[in-house]
Amino acid sequence: MALGAAIRKALGLLLALAAVIWLVGLASGGRSLLQPLQHLVGSGAAVQTSSPVGKPTFELVASVAELDQRLAQSTRPVMLDFYADWCVSCKEMELFTFSDPTVAQKMSQMLLLKADVTVNNANDRALLKRFNLFGPPGIIFFEAGGREISDVRVVGFQNADRFSRVLDDVLTR
Repeated sequence: MALGAAIRKALGLLLALAAVIWLVGLASGGRSLLQPLQHLVGSGAAVQTSSPVGKPTFELVASVAELDQRLAQSTRPVMLDFYADWCVSCKEMELFTFSDPTVAQKMSQMLLLKADVTVNNANDRALLKRFNLFGPPGIIFFEAGGREISDVRVVGFQNADRFSRVLDDVLTR
């Protein structure tokens, strides 16, 4: 019985410590549940690693009309990422998948669009409804010119290896 009480006490202390770290991170401007204090660390230039391609850069689309215009003008494959600030899996995709050098290199061959549906306004709901998505994360792919590749979709988190294979499928069409 004493061992069980000690384990409960230790677990309680760990949870209290995690809560304090999250509160400090939130109060100081942090936005990540996974790394709540990351923004307090210096630039870390000595330990940073980067791919030759760099971090993928997305262009925001705010409405169906804006998306249709961007798709029609595209001369290369398009990746549309549905994202929200409150979506933990979206943050994981950014931190662990999109930052992978192999994935970033493949993504650099595409037009990268992002629908930020954090606010969930009428435009956000219309974009989600168009692709029959309940919410983020969801990634839709298109050929150059705007035709959706309907048999390739990503819903939920995927690690870098699995997502890299999806990108290979899109880029070889």
